[in-house]
Amino acid sequence: MSDPGFRDELDRNRHSSVDERWAGGLPPQYGAAPRVRVGREKWFNLLWLILIGFALLIAGIAVAKGLRNTPAVRDFIRDHPRTSGHASGTPEGIPAWLGWQHFLNLFLMIFIIRSGLSVLADHPRLYWTRNSTPGSEWFRMQKPVPDDPAYTAKADSITLPDGVGLPGRRHSIGLARWWHLGIDTLWLINGIVFYVLLFTTGQWKRLVPTSWDVFPNAVSVAIQYLSLDWPLENAWVNYNGAQLIAYFVTVFIAAPAALVTGLGMSPALSTRFHRISSVLSIQLARSLHFLVLCWFLMFVVVHVTLVFTTGALRNLNHMYASNDGGSWLGFGVFAASMVLVTVAWVVATPVTYRYPRLVRRVGFALIGPAQRLFEHIDSKPGRYTDKDISPFFWANGRVPESAEYLALREDGFRDYRLSVYGLVDNPVDLGLDQLRAMADHEQITQHFCIQGWSGVAKWGGVPMQAILDTVRPRPEAKWVVFYSFAQGSDEGIYYDVHAIEQMRYHLTMLALDMNGEPLNYHHGAPVRLRNEAQLGFKMVKWIKGIEFVDDFEDVGGGLGGYNNDHEFFGYRQSI
Repeated sequence: MSDPGFRDELDRNRHSSVDERWAGGLPPQYGAAPRVRVGREKWFNLLWLILIGFALLIAGIAVAKGLRNTPAVRDFIRDHPRTSGHASGTPEGIPAWLGWQHFLNLFLMIFIIRSGLSVLADHPRLYWTRNSTPGSEWFRMQKPVPDDPAYTAKADSITLPDGVGLPGRRHSIGLARWWHLGIDTLWLINGIVFYVLLFTTGQWKRLVPTSWDVFPNAVSVAIQYLSLDWPLENAWVNYNGAQLIAYFVTVFIAAPAALVTGLGMSPALSTRFHRISSVLSIQLARSLHFLVLCWFLMFVVVHVTLVFTTGALRNLNHMYASNDGGSWLGFGVFAASMVLVTVAWVVATPVTYRYPRLVRRVGFALIGPAQRLFEHIDSKPGRYTDKDISPFFWANGRVPESAEYLALREDGFRDYRLSVYGLVDNPVDLGLDQLRAMADHEQITQHFCIQGWSGVAKWGGVPMQAILDTVRPRPEAKWVVFYSFAQGSDEGIYYDVHAIEQMRYHLTMLALDMNGEPLNYHHGAPVRLRNEAQLGFKMVKWIKGIEFVDDFEDVGGGLGGYNNDHEFFGYRQSI
């Protein structure tokens, strides 16, 4: 058979910046105020927490002032002034390395939090189960999902202000993930150094409670803070009960929880460690990861407030000048560091828009070595049953609107032909009847979208191994290109490239059926790819051609897929 010329339908541009035309000129969409579910159908607007929190603070101050005048509370504060003793050998003071660690942690977390918010904004809903069913979420920053089968996950994404998200532009998750995963790597390295120094210098003793007295001491300190009659502070020697609990939770619980829940969102690990992921599902991990973020944000707000209201100069000297004096040195170092943080905050998004390919390269350089450890781990058959099938499976991508596709659809795809060609000994054109007559295969697997949603479905169709057996790829064929009837977000048809070795996996297939029925239009009819070793954006829908090639540099923009060429996604599945 002759080359059907699908490459001529591709857009060969590689986008090198983010402007108003990027991603098809997707218009801004600002969603709704953050809400949490209350009961089955009611939602609570979290913005009310600002007023409620202020009212509770006023009430707490009034109650604390009243309590301090009672004999019982006066005796309680006298018996538990603020802290209990530390273990023997506890060092005094804050060393210079801890000050540097403190600054690096702050600096890196700015980018982690901002890019994490952009990742969340691409699917602004959180769930407790692996089934990302609209209406079952417990948190959302978007309106309810409309009753429209054509509504896609991409349409649900929202815009963030550029000074909040990194970047803030709608559906910029490709760039946000490079920032988030890349900086996560640096944060983890910094954390490892921190833990090593913490335990080798004995500084851990300042952060670990050694007596149950820490709890009544923390209550005593809270009453003193709320009554606006500050307890005597001497953090250079030891921390009060409230500080000790807050620092212990942040360092030894919240930070490890951020790592564990982050890994829990890894599709590769989720499919590899099925027993763990059956409890810590990818959506549960995503929700817990968000709650860890809430803890860090709350800690930062309270921590910074108390630093500046309980003796700013002395506190800043502790952390930024490693001394217990009252000079302006610590403040000067702090001010200089805040200038650096502010500049980095302001320029991060514009630099990302101007040099997105650089962001992608640096991000891959940071995460790539770890990513390669996980990318080819795939599911095994039989791990899911019919009872695991999700009641809802998000649609994504643009349903083809070409005259060719509409004519085939109108006729029930009776004249559909799948062209399989390239570096093969036996190129073929296969109709649906021929595909269904080939080796039949059925599997129930979990789908992972780069946007964050997931779902389980039953797929039926033809193993790609059967296609390989039919066309007999030549030894020089290293890659397989899948061409779609659908248009990409900008120009040209959608395509994606897969390594030929993944086509031999037992769960890689051309799906013709979904949940026991022929594929519907929104999920890829008449044929779509299922490669369970990859994220959802690589599973091409509405397939019209498959080409075996030795290299993909001359295919489209040459980066291995439409989203790689246009929206700066990575070719490999990121962990």
